[in-house]
Amino acid sequence: MSASLSGKNVANRLLVIQLLTVIVIGLLFSLKSLEWGASAIGGGLAALLPNAFFMNFAWRHQAQIPAKGRLAWSFALGEAVKVIVTFILLVVALACFKAVFLPLIVTWISALVVQILASAVINNQG
Repeated sequence: MSASLSGKNVANRLLVIQLLTVIVIGLLFSLKSLEWGASAIGGGLAALLPNAFFMNFAWRHQAQIPAKGRLAWSFALGEAVKVIVTFILLVVALACFKAVFLPLIVTWISALVVQILASAVINNQG
């Protein structure tokens, strides 16, 4: 298996683990109320969607052979867009959809922590 395909499989596994985490936490918050559950899902999506976008962006640019320094700028641009999209999604969830703050932030942080921990575990296994 090529390194590129292996890396893409790891990225897909990471996204699936994040998605399952968001769903489980959303279901747990739904036990309190549907509004809390929806807010939790919104917070999880605010972490998951920009991450999926960034991974897609990274894989598209990996196919090209970058000039020196271009890889760093490409990564920085992708991360900047990821942060901006995350901020926009959180603001939209809070301002437009009137999401409950606690489940939104708890799920958002949980998805980010799972991203870090799952990456470490997956990389140590392979």
